[in-house]
Amino acid sequence: MKTVLVTGANKGIGREVAQQLAAKGFHVFVGARNAKAGRKAAEEIAKQGKATFLEIDVADNGSVSTAVREFSDIEDRLDVLVNNAGIIVDGDDAILETSDDLVRKTLETNTLGPLRVTRAFVLLLRKSKAPRVINVSSGGGQLTGGADGWAPAYCISKTALNGVTVQLAAALPKFAVNSVCPGWVRTDMGGANATRSVQEGADTIVWLASEAPQDLTGKFLRDRKEIPW
Repeated sequence: MKTVLVTGANKGIGREVAQQLAAKGFHVFVGARNAKAGRKAAEEIAKQGKATFLEIDVADNGSVSTAVREFSDIEDRLDVLVNNAGIIVDGDDAILETSDDLVRKTLETNTLGPLRVTRAFVLLLRKSKAPRVINVSSGGGQLTGGADGWAPAYCISKTALNGVTVQLAAALPKFAVNSVCPGWVRTDMGGANATRSVQEGADTIVWLASEAPQDLTGKFLRDRKEIPW
């Protein structure tokens, strides 16, 4: 049975990805910093297959280290890591009025978080025959046709995350490491007016985790197709 860790899996796109991969036969680790919400999600996902809650705050080194130890007590390898956890901070409205602290907080979760978690789990990933890392990014992070002023700290953090993806793909040539833009999805973050369902938002992530060619790496994708950085 293949293993997957999905961060931020207690709701939204992460929850949908976890649920679909459980149904596909993965042992899904439902990563969340909110223990109550994470356990509840894992219990519900377990109705589809095998799911285990893993408490993890991607912005906290100690939490990530503890998560590695707890994961290792259950499984001896990790096949797929989905770095999905992300935030938009209140007040992220205009680049010239965005505080240093707000930018730092956003980068800590959205950019350093995926790097921190990948680095921590890399030895477990190396034990897989076909290790995969999927970073959930955003079209707002595109340098060509990006967000044009919307949520600047968030968008900058996703541009930087795409840089992390390229660097990791180069450093880990036997891995498949990619960024995904799920589109504008109806979640707590995306809002009720978003154009896509969580199922549509999760599709490319699930495909990369389960079906995509292993030699597809170092790319930015939407709807299973490469898009410009």
